[in-house]
Amino acid sequence: MRPIIVPWDFTPVAENAFVHAVRYAKAKNREILLLHIVSESKDAEEKEKQMAEACDKLAKEYGQKPNFVVQTGSIFVAIGEVATERKAEMIIMGTHGLKGAQKLFGSKALKVVVSSKIPFLVVQDKPKKDKIESILLPIDFKSENKEKANWIYHMARSFDTKFTIIKGKAKDKGFRRKLISNMKYIESYLKTHNVEYEIVTAEGKASFKEEVVNYAKDNNFDVIMIMATRNIKFTDYLFGAPEQFIMSNEFNIPVMCVNPRKVKVSSGFRASGG
Repeated sequence: MRPIIVPWDFTPVAENAFVHAVRYAKAKNREILLLHIVSESKDAEEKEKQMAEACDKLAKEYGQKPNFVVQTGSIFVAIGEVATERKAEMIIMGTHGLKGAQKLFGSKALKVVVSSKIPFLVVQDKPKKDKIESILLPIDFKSENKEKANWIYHMARSFDTKFTIIKGKAKDKGFRRKLISNMKYIESYLKTHNVEYEIVTAEGKASFKEEVVNYAKDNNFDVIMIMATRNIKFTDYLFGAPEQFIMSNEFNIPVMCVNPRKVKVSSGFRASGG
């Protein structure tokens, strides 16, 4: 059934993620699977009882009963393993910005996101609408996996979503050529698949990641869709990658993060706040 997985820790932010999952599951006729991670197997039995109670409560409140699994291990490994094993379609994870992510997971949400091949939808609040009507798609000069294009089509088909491409500015001639190449690719894909879109250009007065978030806020976008950095390094966790800034945005805008495969592609596009 390609379930929607919601990491669950019995907190309000996890419940926010569940509400998003209900919206998505209804559109796609999917099962919702709550996933709770325990560090020691001796804790699993008690948590299974609590999870069963939580599922009953959610069913009464939101009209859709999830299934659940309690997994022993580290959140940085177990979430990805369960998602792969269950052939999940998406992982919807609740946080309260950067500090909330640290409290919820013991580290940055980005480290959890890049641990899985499955796309994440990172949310901070409950959804404001019944469907995802608009998605902001940042494009810059950096080459990245083409896999994201499939998710553009997927969201457009599932929710009749409209896309707005916001392209960055590149002063360097080489970077500018790459940006033009990326734009040609994505426009060709969207036209071929009859996906409605428009294009805007960032002003270049602030960092691209800041302009992406501000544009999404000013124009009431439902989701920002980004690519995770390929082969992310320790320094990105330490100093904060652009993806982390966007995912923990102060306006609580949901962010869909697609993880690139560990293969090199000769051409393509990147959509993150570089």
